[in-house]
Amino acid sequence: MRKRIVVTGAAGLVGQNLILRLRERGAAEIVAIDKHPANTAVLRSLNPDIKVVQEDIAVAGQWEHELAGCSAVVIAHAQIGGINPAEFVRNNVSATERLLEAIHRHRIPYLVNISSSVVNSMAIDNYTETKKKQEALIAASGVKQVILRPTLMFGWFDRKHIGWLARFMKRTPVFPVPGSGRYLRQPLYAGDFCDIVISALETGKTGAFNITGLERIDYIDLICALKESTGARTHIQRIPYRLFDALLRIDALLNRDPPFTTDQLKALMTPDVFEVIDWPKIFNIRATPLREALFQTFRDSRHSDVVLDF
Repeated sequence: MRKRIVVTGAAGLVGQNLILRLRERGAAEIVAIDKHPANTAVLRSLNPDIKVVQEDIAVAGQWEHELAGCSAVVIAHAQIGGINPAEFVRNNVSATERLLEAIHRHRIPYLVNISSSVVNSMAIDNYTETKKKQEALIAASGVKQVILRPTLMFGWFDRKHIGWLARFMKRTPVFPVPGSGRYLRQPLYAGDFCDIVISALETGKTGAFNITGLERIDYIDLICALKESTGARTHIQRIPYRLFDALLRIDALLNRDPPFTTDQLKALMTPDVFEVIDWPKIFNIRATPLREALFQTFRDSRHSDVVLDF
């Protein structure tokens, strides 16, 4: 394992899971950087033996000095949801530009760039367009790196996607599904993805890899599996797409940071089929079967009850 590892966006879904696993593997020194106060507090409470820096990497600060002597940076910061286009530009593009300046200044030898499968998607939205720019910036940096493009992830600390759906499912008597629900998903377990990141850190692997969930499943079947794994009693009900869209628009007027937006609804129903490579063999890890991963996420007593803030 590399000696000193810096993780940006460390208090999010990937960062929280990754740092737990890095510590289990005996990583010598971990520096975690994130700007979110509540989620950074969760990170500190779960990992009291690492250095946590609560700062915004879109502006100059102490965080830049933490890169000194670093052997690798895991770039995990990202604006995923929201309705303000400027926030996507600031957090996915501007913050990355400033981070790369610091990486060059400190001559960091290796990067793990956590990109996204959306760079290969047909969807056009704020997240997709800014993630494309972010990946291009990092790829052009000239620093030795591996580019990982995961599909939709779930696992401990999932606050926005399947994790939010699971919490909503537990508190509502009727769970709405837009349209027929027959649109393909390829969900990826965050635990497996973190093992891929650790493998890359250990081996210094380079190249770009599309990391897709190995099991294809229709959205409505995923929701049924989610209901089973959480033990929810809700009734799953299909509703017309236009009604679902209208409800989201109303929610966006009432909620400053809605957990699910009309852009995400469009992306959900975009007929994307992502490449599946043999990443268990490439990175020498075990892939967790989907239903086993869902039960680990929602029934494991260690961290399944930890909920991050939006």
